[in-house]
Amino acid sequence: MASNVYTHGHHESVLRSHRWRTAENSAAYLLPVLRPHMTLLDVGAGPGTITADFAGRVGHVTALEATAEALDVTRGGAGHADNVDFVVGDVHELPFPDETFCVVHAHQVLQHVADPVRALREMRRVCKPDGYVAVRDSDYSAFTWFPLLPELDDWLALYQRMARANGGEPDAGRRLLSWARQAGFAEVTATSSTWCFADETDRAWWGGMWADRVRSSAMAAQALASGVAAEELERLADGWRRWAVDGDGWLSILHGEVLARPATRA
Repeated sequence: MASNVYTHGHHESVLRSHRWRTAENSAAYLLPVLRPHMTLLDVGAGPGTITADFAGRVGHVTALEATAEALDVTRGGAGHADNVDFVVGDVHELPFPDETFCVVHAHQVLQHVADPVRALREMRRVCKPDGYVAVRDSDYSAFTWFPLLPELDDWLALYQRMARANGGEPDAGRRLLSWARQAGFAEVTATSSTWCFADETDRAWWGGMWADRVRSSAMAAQALASGVAAEELERLADGWRRWAVDGDGWLSILHGEVLARPATRA
């Protein structure tokens, strides 16, 4: 079985970021095709905020996470919806029959999995022939910011190194179209969108969140175990804090998106 290692982990600072996500700011490319009768599988549902939004738009949602502990976090965010169920499973071997769901969705998942093409094949297998497979992933090399602080350059290099050591691909966004084609999808619509953090409130939230993550999350523990000094992590955190208080501070995050059909329409 292919293994997955989630580089970020589930520290409070990570969940602080992920709980900000909604269907509107993280799955806008998918929303126009959703209908009230649909069944939807949300792979890697995280804290459940996007899952809960989907539950208000379709007939039934299945939230999937890799571990029971992660799924408890999902329940905390989406458990109030009466049309959501919760399943532990591996995206490389989804525990569902063929052609089960109208929509199979994954947000910021494929960048962390051992075999994204295999994962997409499984997502295609469990999707109805006339359904949709929707994936969105960021592309770390395409992150851009101002001012040009060396600490943020070094943070990016460290994150990419840690993610790849875990078998992931932090520049997944640019690869989604290629992976979908390799997975056998004949009809694929590839798009992109961005998040932008530029005002004082957004900078304080994003910069403070990453200052905490670089010192306290699973990534920090991995970096320390690999020989990175605690003082270096503190330097990177200070770079994020400096960016957050700079009135000229601006940051944009590029995401690749794919909306694919399991079978080509006649």
